[in-house]
Amino acid sequence: MNRRMLTKAEEEAAGEEIEVRREDQDKINKFSRLHQHELSIEEELKGKNKEKEELDDITTELELAEEEDLVPYKIGDAFFHVQLPQAQEMLAVSGAKVEEQIDELEEKLGTIREEMTQLKVELYARFGRTINLET
Repeated sequence: MNRRMLTKAEEEAAGEEIEVRREDQDKINKFSRLHQHELSIEEELKGKNKEKEELDDITTELELAEEEDLVPYKIGDAFFHVQLPQAQEMLAVSGAKVEEQIDELEEKLGTIREEMTQLKVELYARFGRTINLET
């Protein structure tokens, strides 16, 4: 992020200080909360994408196994030995659930970003260069 002092000309161009009304402060606070929520969802999305990638890797590895092999499958904190077809089916279900969760998170993220963009437009229209909403 590029931070610098305003020159005298920029200070004068900024003119008088703009009064921050209650509704402006509410918008600024809402933008801040949305930004924090955005960061939290992005972290969660990274975790889900990593989980999906790992499930895909495991599925690929299981394709190399023999049909009659017992495969250790983790449920909670314990490992259970299950038949290969059952393990593949359980992985497919898990993969579908994770994919669904990823889609939900991406949708939430899109909604939050749209709302943040709208708030940016409104706040920059009111305050111009005197406010910094770049994240």
